[in-house]
Amino acid sequence: MMAYIIETLIKILLVVLVFSALAGFATYVERKLLAFFQRRLGPNLVGPFGILQILADGIKLFTKEDIVPSSANRLIFRIAPVITAACAFIAMAPVPFFPPFEVFGRTINPIISDINVGILFVLGVGAASIYGPLLAGMSANSKWSLLGAARAAVQLLSFEVVSGLSLLAPIMLVGSLSLIEINNYQSGGIENWLIFSQPLAFVLFLFAGYAELNRTPFDLLEHEAEIVAGYATEYAGMRWGMFFIGEYASMILLSFIVSLIFLGGFNPLWFIPGGLAIVLKVMFLIFLFMWARAAFPHVRPDQLMGLCWRVLFPLALLNVLVSGFVILGGA
Repeated sequence: MMAYIIETLIKILLVVLVFSALAGFATYVERKLLAFFQRRLGPNLVGPFGILQILADGIKLFTKEDIVPSSANRLIFRIAPVITAACAFIAMAPVPFFPPFEVFGRTINPIISDINVGILFVLGVGAASIYGPLLAGMSANSKWSLLGAARAAVQLLSFEVVSGLSLLAPIMLVGSLSLIEINNYQSGGIENWLIFSQPLAFVLFLFAGYAELNRTPFDLLEHEAEIVAGYATEYAGMRWGMFFIGEYASMILLSFIVSLIFLGGFNPLWFIPGGLAIVLKVMFLIFLFMWARAAFPHVRPDQLMGLCWRVLFPLALLNVLVSGFVILGGA
């Protein structure tokens, strides 16, 4: 039992440290990619190729004054960024990032908690993360922050419905909510990937993920052209940074979830071992996130809500219905 507790604590520490570092590095990669797509320079002054820009940004965030507006609810204002970052890391608990491997004769499973309702846990904790931007905007006593909070509530709750419904059809096929079982269902080759039997579910879940993570073209929570910085307008220093650590950590987590559910997970891909295969899939999905930001314009709030309730929601219901008939017909 003691060995299990120590191993679990080490896993938690590694997940927090590694994903925090990856979130910081993702900001650098995104700035370089955006500069490439838009013919700008990007970070290039601090270190070779601007690689030390991550360190410079970290120093700035840690040393910048932490300002709390005099009319704000100080307790809630301080807690809100913690909720956003904490939900991103807690949601990683049931996610198997890599296949099992051995260290000094001991088999290590790269998962913090192997629960049989893993995908439900991820969706539940992801839904709870709405309290971060919502409380941040409501507690700041600023009209811009309040408008960003209102958009957060409408946008995140709406697309939670689409993301949950889009996953129903793949779950019906697999017959399990465990991410490990979903991964194992796709073993045996690329033709077993769920993206080929559930292409509509893949597209719907990806759209919902973009909206829930506040990524372009659905970044209405902090649309700088309309509401300055949305719910984070009054934040500075590391509290401001925690919102974006949570956002980028969630983006990496979503890439793992999409890889595990639709793209074969960590099963070997031809001559590529499973651990390297899932890393390549996650890198490709993160590149898509950044490519979309460089290529697509923002949409209006009414356009986004229309897309959700008039297009994506009916398609998700139709996909569940058709999948149910197909499964019953095959039985």
